[in-house]
Order: sequence, then C-alpha cells, then structure tokens
Amino acid sequence: MAKKAPRRTAERILEVTLDLFNRFGEPNVSTTLISAELNISPGNLYYHYPAKDELINSLFDRYERGLNELLNASDGVRDVEDAWFFTHSLFELIWQYRFLYRDLNDLLSKNRRLETHFQWVLKNKTRATRSMLDGMSRAGALRIDSREIDATATCMVVVLTYWLSYEYVRDPRRALEPEAAQAALMRGAHHVLNLLMPFLEPGQRQHLMDLVSAYQTTEG
Repeated sequence: MAKKAPRRTAERILEVTLDLFNRFGEPNVSTTLISAELNISPGNLYYHYPAKDELINSLFDRYERGLNELLNASDGVRDVEDAWFFTHSLFELIWQYRFLYRDLNDLLSKNRRLETHFQWVLKNKTRATRSMLDGMSRAGALRIDSREIDATATCMVVVLTYWLSYEYVRDPRRALEPEAAQAALMRGAHHVLNLLMPFLEPGQRQHLMDLVSAYQTTEG
C-alpha cells in the first residue's frame, strides 16, 4: 500500500494556528507559541507566514470561501426544516472559526483587510437571509410584509454574528470549549429562527417548536 504523502508544512501551520486561536483567543497566541506547538523553528514558520496577520488572513479566506458556499444555499430554503438546517450549518462554520467572532472587534481594529472583508460578510449574510425569507414566503411557510423583510433579516444577522459573544459572556470559562459546541449552536439556531415566530404559518410555528424540543431532548 502506498504511503500517504505528509501534509505540507503550510497546511499543518494553519491547522494548529486555528486550534490555538480557538482555544486561547488570537491576542493570546504568539508566533513563538505556534512554532513550539508545531515543534518547528520560528524561522520555518516565518518562511511560510512572515507575519501573524498572514496567518489570520489565510484562515479568514478559508472561512469566507466556506461561508459563501453555504450562503448560496439560501435560495433553496422553503420551510422551517430547511431554515433550521441552513442556520445550524452557518453556526457550525462560525464555530469552526470561532476565534474570528470571539475577538471580532479587536481583530477589525488591527487588520484593515479583515475590516473591509467583514463588511462584505455582513452584506452577504443579510442578502442570503432576505433570500431565505423570500423563498419561505413564496412557499407559504410564512407571511411577512415586504416592508418588514429588511429589518427582520438584519435582526437575524445580528444574532447570528454576535451569538458566540453572548454565549461567552454567559459562561466565559466553558462557553467556547468543544464540549459546549452542540448546545451553543442549537440555542443560536433557535434564537435566530425564533425571530420568525410572528410570521410563521401555524403548522410551521409548531414544527419549529418541535425541532427545538427534539434537539433539547437530545442534548439533555
């Protein structure tokens, strides 16, 4: 059997950096710590990523590519079941790159590229959410005045963007640890979609409550 080719050093560096950023927060992780964790010299790290911002930008690029793929699926959302899967998938991606959201304000204040790109992230999230609401409305899953769509979409994006910050404030020691992931993501999806409750058709409203109850039972 042929041996698997070893992972490229640049790839390993990004994987370890992402893990450290997620565990400790980007401001608390130095390139020296990353080198030590990888058991490579600082010079080897700098050869691949000459500055810490290049590590951050490379990880953000990965996140943005994954996000854009997910957001394109918003056109296919027709009911609460679709919306739940779509929203939960977004939270799973955000969790995978949670350091971006944990340290969002700090990162944006220091990194002009992220500042610019995150504005596009917000616009794309809002566009996709509006598309989801339009699709659900056309399918008869909800009734919403066209004048309310923009404000509702914006509220949903605010919760989506800052949910992990809320979780962190609730329980700073444990909120962003791996074992807390599923419960945090379920709560996030629930509260994003709960904003649709006033507009959902009765059967869809009941289905959302059933989905939440089912996930809470599973987590319990």
